[in-house]
Amino acid sequence: MRNTIVIVILLSFLSACNVNDTHVRLAVTTDVHGMIFPYDFISRRPADNSLAHIYNYVEEKRASKDTLFYLLDNGDFLQGQPTVYYYNFIDTLAPHISAQVMNQMGYVAGTVGNHDIETGPAVYNRVRSESDFPWLAANVIHTKTGEPFFEPYAVLKAGKKKIVVLGLITPGIPRWLPKNLWPEMEFRDMVETAREWIPRVIEKEKPDLVVGLFHSGTDATYGGNTEAYLNENAVILVAENVPGFDVIFAGHDHRVSIQNVACINGDSVLIVDPGSHGRFAGELTLTFGKNGISGLRARNVSMKDYQPSALIEDQFSSERETITKYLEDTITWLDNKMTGLDALFGPSPMMSLIHQVQMELSGADISFTAPLSMNVILEEGPLLVSDMFKLYRFENMLYSMELKGSEIDGFLEHAAGLWFSTMKKQDDDFLQYREDGSGRLANPYYNFSSAAGIDYTIDISREAGNRVSILGFTNGESFQAEKTYSVAINSYRGNGGGGHLTEGAGIPEEELAGRVSWSTDKDLRYHLMEYLGENDTLIIETTMNWYCIPTGWAKQACELEKERFN
Repeated sequence: MRNTIVIVILLSFLSACNVNDTHVRLAVTTDVHGMIFPYDFISRRPADNSLAHIYNYVEEKRASKDTLFYLLDNGDFLQGQPTVYYYNFIDTLAPHISAQVMNQMGYVAGTVGNHDIETGPAVYNRVRSESDFPWLAANVIHTKTGEPFFEPYAVLKAGKKKIVVLGLITPGIPRWLPKNLWPEMEFRDMVETAREWIPRVIEKEKPDLVVGLFHSGTDATYGGNTEAYLNENAVILVAENVPGFDVIFAGHDHRVSIQNVACINGDSVLIVDPGSHGRFAGELTLTFGKNGISGLRARNVSMKDYQPSALIEDQFSSERETITKYLEDTITWLDNKMTGLDALFGPSPMMSLIHQVQMELSGADISFTAPLSMNVILEEGPLLVSDMFKLYRFENMLYSMELKGSEIDGFLEHAAGLWFSTMKKQDDDFLQYREDGSGRLANPYYNFSSAAGIDYTIDISREAGNRVSILGFTNGESFQAEKTYSVAINSYRGNGGGGHLTEGAGIPEEELAGRVSWSTDKDLRYHLMEYLGENDTLIIETTMNWYCIPTGWAKQACELEKERFN
């Protein structure tokens, strides 16, 4: 009996000690890219990752009565799947499916992503107004007021404790997107902005936990970047140099990782990157107790362990049916097969088609474009609306830019330098691969650009920077280094993406906007659909206007290396 009394007293004492403990779980999605339903509308097959899967996980965790649950998003929601494209640009009057679904799921805050900005102010302002939660980005400044364009941070109440979530977005947007998509905005450096806001937040809010919600990646050197200022992927730079953060959720780079980073003041900052497309939910659990925070733990929860939520599918079934009907519309009849992989090895039907449309839309002398998917295959037969999301993956605008002949040559040298290796003998690699033995390409395939309107060769036996020889215009006219020509180019490349215009052509970044003489008002995919819809049958003739030399080496290398990708 005495032992029983002692146990009861001990349990009562332990209960009294923990009665004020507050258990918290934060869950974060990032780079969902329109994957709302458990179905990929582009490949037209079921998917085991989506917000419907995430919602099942969310409802399971919310069912825990002893833990407070908060759901956050880290940007790039409004671009990627036809699901969101339809409500972005086709049906602009109905409530946007993104806001509806995220409100249903109970998001409490979200940081804006670069692809959200890419949809344009009519779209992101509309979705923002329909959202029941604040959109964050402390480093986006309204040029007229000098204040943040979006909310700089959100405050979450956890019982008597307070959690501050500071939002930051990658500042690379001016290099990728035309100014008309971000009017009255200035994008500032992430480290500088964090240094400004953390002391203000701590003084004003006196938070018990500081969370960074950054639409930015973790590798500051990605793409050969050597600059810290205005770095595209500055998450670790912030963690190392700005004291005050307990945890930072990363995004933008589509990587899945968890790491601890030492800050300059000796503190350790937890970095969580949950990947993309609803494949993982980043999760942080902790306990607020009498002596501060304990049990701080992070993991990336795979959605393969969860079934999709029937509630999401049922509640938004009519929207899904509407999108399905839209995608099944036939645009034209494709007369021959097109394969994305072919564009890596020389002129191809797919690139010839995009070049043709760009030159006709813009009236330009020359066209630049790049393969936007290596894996897409479009078979002979009906070309559907859904196929256009394979053919052209991103919502780029089309520009016409004024470039000198020498700058066009530098542009192509840069592209060739990123793509082709220097072959010293016939069995050397044709393309550049990573040195880690993974067999992966050394540079992103979308940074290889070919040209139409001119004839040229690329000598793969020469070192980078001295490979391209422009022979003249395809119509027989001469090409002159000092003459200025109009060039059709997508907005990503035209704003400096990939470095072709800045590093290759040598044009200062601040001068790029002044070179733009014309721009489409809608994305290029929209105009491609309009253009192709004017033809009952689409017959594509591959424009053989460029090739690699020595031709024997290139032909054999292409045949061998294509097998790597099959």
